[in-house]
Amino acid sequence: MKLDVYPRFPADRNLYERKLTDLWRATNQQVNQLTEGQITAVHNAATSAPTSGTFAPGDFIRNSAPSELGTAGSKYVLLGWLCTVGGTPGTFVQCRALTGA
Repeated sequence: MKLDVYPRFPADRNLYERKLTDLWRATNQQVNQLTEGQITAVHNAATSAPTSGTFAPGDFIRNSAPSELGTAGSKYVLLGWLCTVGGTPGTFVQCRALTGA
């Protein structure tokens, strides 16, 4: 869930309270998921490096489908992609974690 930077609420007090309650509930749910490390709370996760969009150096895209890759003796998990050169879409490098297998 991305927060709306220009929220508009109904003039009717009951509808206003309901919308505000729903927004608060959704925000709390996402914060809880983020603190628990759940990928469902992250909106910049993908299964591959971006091929469109504008990115700046340091932007990180998490891998939404991690698995062990590589060959025996050099296996790793692909955690995501880090933008090293900004642009559209920018230049991304893989961020890997060695598994020791």
